[in-house]
This record gives sequence, structure tokens and C-alpha cells, in this order.
Amino acid sequence: MKLTIAALTTFVSAASAFTPSSSFLGKTSVAQNAVSSGSNMEMRYKVAVIGGGPSGACAAEIFAQERSIDTVMFERKMDNAKPCGGAIPLCMVGEFDIPETVVDRKVRRMNLVSPTGAEVSIGDTLQADEYIGMCRREIMDKYLRDRAIEYGAECVNGLVTRIDVPADHKTSDSRYTLHYQQFETGKSSGTPKSMEVDLIVGADGANSRVAKAMDAGEYNFAIAFQERIKIPDDKMALYEEMAEMYVGDDVSPDFYGWVFPKYDHVGVGTGTVVNRPAIKQYQKAIRDRAGDKIAGGKIIKVEAHPIPEHYRPRRVQGRMALVGDAAGYVTKCSGEGIYFAAKSGRMAAQEIIKLMDGGKRLPTQEEMEKTYLKKYDKAYGPTYAVLDILQKVFYSNNGAREAFVELCDSKYVQQVTFDSYLYKRVQGNNPLDDIKLLGETIGCLIKGYSNAKPDAVFSNPIESQKRL
Repeated sequence: MKLTIAALTTFVSAASAFTPSSSFLGKTSVAQNAVSSGSNMEMRYKVAVIGGGPSGACAAEIFAQERSIDTVMFERKMDNAKPCGGAIPLCMVGEFDIPETVVDRKVRRMNLVSPTGAEVSIGDTLQADEYIGMCRREIMDKYLRDRAIEYGAECVNGLVTRIDVPADHKTSDSRYTLHYQQFETGKSSGTPKSMEVDLIVGADGANSRVAKAMDAGEYNFAIAFQERIKIPDDKMALYEEMAEMYVGDDVSPDFYGWVFPKYDHVGVGTGTVVNRPAIKQYQKAIRDRAGDKIAGGKIIKVEAHPIPEHYRPRRVQGRMALVGDAAGYVTKCSGEGIYFAAKSGRMAAQEIIKLMDGGKRLPTQEEMEKTYLKKYDKAYGPTYAVLDILQKVFYSNNGAREAFVELCDSKYVQQVTFDSYLYKRVQGNNPLDDIKLLGETIGCLIKGYSNAKPDAVFSNPIESQKRL
């Protein structure tokens, strides 16, 4: 569904906002702000979206279009280049109306490299108009944020440091109090401020303060490390429409290393859950594996960040809901999170607005669980499950990684893989081809195990127990 940006014409005179007493309009009205609009008194709820990345911006955009809601979006650093590979599926470009100015590169070839150096180039099954978009987060996030602001969201350049959660927030309309540091241009420190809101959407990443405030529980996490490298123009030409993926225990014991093209440089990185302390060792290995392709390059930025490995135990508490990385919406195997962040933010906002019924009421925890969470899990739960299985099967050791690369030479595997990635649905496959693929998989695994080098042994019992 494409969105068109229309300038909002609603003018709100808020010179004398007040909150009515419970004796005047009852418990529900205590949670509302009164603002004058012409000659009529109109009640508006205040929704805070904490985080201005894809999940937060897409949620704020939806809320901002609802006349009965005051939308406030918090982002701590407006020009932040968030650490990220930056790949987005084709369906996101259309569904979220992403302009070509936001897409740096249209990748139509993916080069896979096995632990022993065997290479498979995939992309033959793509149609002429199909591609994987490569973006810089500082460009894409700003575009999505600006669109939310254009629709009417208020954007606060601030860092939420604490959230006061009423003891009865699951059973009443008591308001939440946000404490935050607001930043101004030219000043190094923020100004302490606070704000009362009726509902909170936590879009503040893996280290979410909203998740902590709502006791969302812990999750295991990977550390992703990426260097942005400016390489000579003749070498950059190789990556005009091509990205690379390297597997092997030298670059990661449970993930993969990558070279993804950006506007005028490449992002080179890797990640791991099981051996996080060795991330710099793995990063050096991916640079070495890329070798001459990035030789002579200059590192222009170093980035590292945590990636959630599974859903939070609790994603909705009271009138607080988590989306994006804060909720744990990153897939295993591919490590993809941008589309799922944007989709979860939009879906959560849409479902909450329906429940609010034109600003007449606030949703309950049970209602948000039965709408937002249930619909999200039904739509994307199978994708998470399949990719979890694939990671456990093919990223567990070098023999399986050799088999994985060889299997990707199959046109059927490529077709199913690209269709699933580009359009975000588990494909209904051909049963005969699936049976054939099972036989090929077994054969490739036997061959891979017989030819692969042994995996390196490591131990980090203390680090492996850490959770976010």
C-alpha cells in the first residue's frame, strides 16, 4: 500500500490545556488533554513514541494522522548513523513508499563464499525490476521521521532516561510520566524535562528503556560489528549491483560476514552470539577474506551494536507496547530487522487506533495482545521459525556452511529464497522439487562434512550468560 504525503490543515490552539477532574468526566477523562478547537471542546489522548528509527517513525506517522491523538516522537540524535547493514526488501520500497533517493544501491547479485573459498553467485532468478535495496540508516531514518513530522507528529530531540509507571496502569487510565533530557543545537548537555502521556510505544532498540520500565524480560543478543570503508572507484565498480556474504568459523562461529555496497563506500561487518568477546578478531577475518576487493580502502566509520536474538518474553504491558528491535523482531539466519521494525511500528499503531475508536477510549493490555501481537505473529511467525531452523542447521559448523553455499547454486533454492525475502512471505513450494531438494541437502551435507576444516574451539561461559 503506497502512502502519499498530504500537508495537514488541522490547527490546534493549545494555549490553555488542562486535565478535567475525575468528578467532572469520570476516570477515563482524567487521562485526556483538553484543547480548544473552534467553539467545541475536543478531548485528545497523548501517545509517546520512544525512538525515531523505522519502527518509531512508522508508528508516529500513523498516530499523527489520527485527529484524536497528540503524537510525540522522541529521538536522541537526529543525525545518528545507526549501525546496520542497511538491506531492505523490495516489498518495503512499495509498501512504505520509499523514494529512490533513499536507496543507495539496487543489488541484483549476491556472491556467497564458503569456508574453503568456494563461490556461488546468485541472482539469475530475479526479474528485471527486482532487487534488494541498500540504504544508509541516517538517510532512511530521517526520511521516515520527516514524513511523520509532516503528518503532524511532534518530534523531541531528547533521550528518555526514566519512565514512572503507575502501579494500577493495567487496570486504570493513570498516566505515565516520562523523564528525559532535551537537547538543543550547540549545547553538549541536555535540559531535564518531564511529560505525562496516556500510551507509550517503545521503539528504542535492543537496550530499550521502555522494555525495562515495563519489565519485558531479558533476551539473548548478538553483537554486530561493521566498518564503513571507502574503496577506490575501480574496486567500487565491482559492487555496483553486487553484495557479498562470507561464511566460516573464521568470520563468525554462528553467523556470517558481509560486504554491502552503500552510496560511495562499502559496509564490511560480521556478528556473533556465542563468542561476542572475539568480535574484533572476526572483523579482521572478514576484511582478510574480502582481500583485494577492498584493498586500499580507508575506514571512515566504525560501528557496533547489539541485535536481539528472539522476541521479548513480554511485548505489551498495560498501555505500553514494544516494536522493532525493542520487541526482538530481528530474524535469525539473515539478521534482518529494518522491514520488521517498520512493519511492527505501523501495525501496532493501526491496531491501537482502531481500539481507541476515534479517541473515545484507551486500549487495554488484553486488547493489544489480541490484535497487534496476534496479527503480527500470525503474519511473520512462520518466517522467524523457518529462519531459526536454517541458522541452526547451516551456521553450526564449517561442514554445514560448505553445504549451504553449494545448495545455493540451485535455481530452485534461489527462487524460493529471493521470493521469500523480497516479498516477506513463506512461499508455497513445489512438493516434487522439495523432495528433490531434501535429497540434495543430505548429499551436500555429507560432502561438506567430509571436505570442511574443523571449527576452532573457544570457551566463554561468563560472557555467554549475559542478556539484555
